[in-house]
Amino acid sequence: MVEKLKAYLLFVAISLGLFAGPVATAETGTLRVVRLAATINPAVAEYLVEQLQISNQAAEQALIIELDTPGGLDTSMRTIIQAILASEVPVVVYVAPSGARAASAGALITLAADVAAMAPGTNIGAAHPVSLTGGAGGESGEPGVGQAKALNDAIAYARSLAEQRGRNADWAERAVRDSISSPASEAMELGVIDLIAVDRAELLQKLQGLTYQRGGVSHRLETRDAEIVLSEMSWRQQVLNTLANPNVAYLLLMLGILGIFFEISQPGVILPGVLGAIALLLAFYALQTLPVNYSGILLILLGVILFLLEVKVVSYGMLSVGGLVALALGSLMLIRTNDPAMALSSGVIAATLSGFAGLVFLVLFFIVRTQKTAFHSGAEAMVGAEGEVVAVAAEQCRVFVRGEYWYASSLHPLQPNMRIRVVELRPGMRLVVEPLAENPRGDSPPLQGAE
Repeated sequence: MVEKLKAYLLFVAISLGLFAGPVATAETGTLRVVRLAATINPAVAEYLVEQLQISNQAAEQALIIELDTPGGLDTSMRTIIQAILASEVPVVVYVAPSGARAASAGALITLAADVAAMAPGTNIGAAHPVSLTGGAGGESGEPGVGQAKALNDAIAYARSLAEQRGRNADWAERAVRDSISSPASEAMELGVIDLIAVDRAELLQKLQGLTYQRGGVSHRLETRDAEIVLSEMSWRQQVLNTLANPNVAYLLLMLGILGIFFEISQPGVILPGVLGAIALLLAFYALQTLPVNYSGILLILLGVILFLLEVKVVSYGMLSVGGLVALALGSLMLIRTNDPAMALSSGVIAATLSGFAGLVFLVLFFIVRTQKTAFHSGAEAMVGAEGEVVAVAAEQCRVFVRGEYWYASSLHPLQPNMRIRVVELRPGMRLVVEPLAENPRGDSPPLQGAE
């Protein structure tokens, strides 16, 4: 009877898991929440890695990434995933709120998390790699050699992440190869994510008691009474993240080109050249996070060259029109993507081109007008200048023109204080003058320095 009772208790203990592997229960602490609603770029990667380091140093309960992203740069994504996989603190990726998505790089970041969660009305997937140079595939429409290598590498990477976290590796491969995307309910059924939560409160409730593995030991999450710590980007990271916006990158590119154009057309102004150089460097930083088409950049540069030639070559505006067309085509081709979130706004392009064309034509107008203006200094400028007779001698007179005393002669009789106009400048700096139609009468002023 006693032996039967021992056997029964042993069976109950095994059934309840009392003899399973060790499970460590972390003490109630803090939960760090990081909001990521942007493209994956170097600034975002730096921010998330920094927050993971802070969370690990403080031995926090977990780090929750509330994710909403269309994707981004592959190198930045891998930096984030490496930090997640190396973290001792469990990482929870929560695609939220409703209407959010974890596309492209965001899908792989979600697969790499210890716990993957989504809100209703969200989707995950479409992780096909996009070339940053916007290169085309082969003649048959198949990917080129370089793109095929990038595709196979992305597939292997996605499968390895899914397998490491016990998720659906076949779905991960299809998300990369075929760009499939699944809503939250379907992702839950396919084993892509671990749970669905309407909001953060429900997420914390469902995280309570979940286990994760570290060093072969199971750990249990305690989120019921945990303190929530909301973190934000520093001002520096916010500025760099803003620069990664495709519309901001395009505006900086055009502003930089405009500044360089002004500096070349009007050398010595300095300020437009300095501002243009700074804007161009910032634009180059931003464009590295976007799928840029080299043909678009070359067309924009061609447009700038045509505008510069308009300053030197008389084309009656044809070069400027050609430059404007090249800028428009280059702007439309600059960013190659099917994702509206990463594409240039047509309104931004139209407004920028209109402003750019207006400024360039205004500068050209002033340049042409300056080139056609008569001389205002030197000997040539004396013809047509008006002055006053100072003194009259037998064969010549003394006149005061443009703040200077001159010797002059005239075919008409002159009198002191008479208003005159210069009609010719002869060798020896002698003026030929003529009286104006109306002249005041008065006494002759004294000759100052006259011979």
